[in-house]
Amino acid sequence: MRRIRSIIGAVMALSGPLPMSALAQPVSAIAMHGKPALPADFDHLPNANPSAPKGGRLAWGILGTFDSLNPFIVKGLAVQQIRGYVVESLMGRNSNEPFTLYGLLADTVETDDARSYVSFHINPAAKFSDGTPVSTDDVLFSWKLMRDRGRPNYRLYYAKVSKAFSPAPGVIRFDFEGGADRELPLILGLMPIFAKHAVDEASFEDTSMTAPLGSGPYRVGGVQAGSSVTLVRRPDYWGRDLPLNRGLWNFDQVRIDYYREANGAFEAFKRGLYDFRVETEPLRWHEGYDFPAARNGNVIRENIRLGTPQPSETLVFNTRRPLFSDVRVRQALIQLFDFEWVNRNYFFGLYGRSPSFFAGSELSAAGRDADARERELLAPFAQEIRPDVFNGTYRLPVTDGAGRDRTTLRKALELLHDAGYDLDGTVLRNRATHEPFSFEILVSTRDQERLALAFSRDVRRAGVEASVRVVDAVQFDQRRLSFDFDMIENRWDQSLSPGNEQAFYWGSAAADTQGTRNYMGAKNPAIDAMISALLEVRERPDFVSAVRALDRALISGSYVIPLYNPQAQWIARWNRIERPSVTSIAGYQPETWWFKPQRQP
Repeated sequence: MRRIRSIIGAVMALSGPLPMSALAQPVSAIAMHGKPALPADFDHLPNANPSAPKGGRLAWGILGTFDSLNPFIVKGLAVQQIRGYVVESLMGRNSNEPFTLYGLLADTVETDDARSYVSFHINPAAKFSDGTPVSTDDVLFSWKLMRDRGRPNYRLYYAKVSKAFSPAPGVIRFDFEGGADRELPLILGLMPIFAKHAVDEASFEDTSMTAPLGSGPYRVGGVQAGSSVTLVRRPDYWGRDLPLNRGLWNFDQVRIDYYREANGAFEAFKRGLYDFRVETEPLRWHEGYDFPAARNGNVIRENIRLGTPQPSETLVFNTRRPLFSDVRVRQALIQLFDFEWVNRNYFFGLYGRSPSFFAGSELSAAGRDADARERELLAPFAQEIRPDVFNGTYRLPVTDGAGRDRTTLRKALELLHDAGYDLDGTVLRNRATHEPFSFEILVSTRDQERLALAFSRDVRRAGVEASVRVVDAVQFDQRRLSFDFDMIENRWDQSLSPGNEQAFYWGSAAADTQGTRNYMGAKNPAIDAMISALLEVRERPDFVSAVRALDRALISGSYVIPLYNPQAQWIARWNRIERPSVTSIAGYQPETWWFKPQRQP
């Protein structure tokens, strides 16, 4: 052994370090940046209770409807819980880390220093719910299926694979070409895996009330179209003893009930018809929980502080519309939204507001001067970045809260004048065409309608006519996905490890691809370059700088009107449902909860 080590040492002294591809070894976990937080022999996730009892039922209430059990395609409104509960991926996340994956269907993963490829070894115990072993053929089939027939984000990600093959029994390898993208091994690790023998490729893209055959801890036990889905825990689930799953998937049944109207959904919760709700209405959170079950402790209310970026509710400009193609117009309408009035009168002062797309986290550029790395990244695009956004002094407009602030109105009219619009009496008109300035705000809920009407009142002071169109959830989603709107309300939820999905949210290529989330139609070279930069870096400090640089490019584009940022998750649950004492940095996770055993008399 000493002789072998001496030879290796001599070779390295002569030729330098061996290439990482020669040194790569299969490991049980992979982190986007740095090393996994949990040791190789970890027993359970930090936010799971390995002693949680099994049994009972969790009733889940959701506002809306569904017409499909396939969340992996563009068509239809799908039941999202199929992902994870029924269909698994090669690896799974630890939600207490920014982005780290641990073994699931694949028990080990291998890649090189450049991350030019990734290999997964399939756990020999992994089986689909029909008892069929999960094979490399199933993984290869799933990759091709998602690349060719999946949602646009899957097609975008998986098309970056240049070659996929099985180099050894039980091993599947993906090679990458065409630029650095260090997230791709993790993206492939989260790929949903389908049973090749149970999928009809020709009809896969059609909506269906039959769920894909999966390997997950649950199967679909019953469906009432548009109103309810029942998931039944599988006693023969192959992965129940994996460290990643210990303490999870505790309910014998998970029933997902859909409600068409918000007030009706809340009344159903008060009657105990479902077990928990994520409250999004400040008035209801402030005053609506004064009912007997909440007063006597049978309903528990919790404010859960997140460790991830705060979600940002926004009004989105569709810049594909000529009316909103001028950034000065967008800046003017941002001036006109009276957040202070809305927050006091609608939200009891419970909300904050930030221009950042990564608010409340280290990734946010708001209030921070650009560091040296950010300035280096943004140097080729200096003209695209507002100076006050660059140096961290940019602030959203602040009004007097009276609903009639003259300072913001004056600034808005100045911007609109520069963009070619003037007041003609009480009507704002295009100076060249004399057409009135008018647009439509598309909404689907009463809460959205209320905010849209408030904003319509705000802009009317500047001679702008904003009509509000209320449509049902299905039509709203169809028009949003096809970019058939002037303005909509939307929010983007961000993690502490933004990656390839950023191109899906605001990359230039996504602007012309229906079904993506680039609703504003952003086509900005600075944004594209910053997305590429954040995908290339290896260490966390450089990654943070790249994301902040992206944030500055997005803020400077004035693509949205920031409405508000929730400062916490508001969760109400009946006390028959218990949860671990440790909460994930990502917030509530029903898969870690359990049914409280009934006391014996």
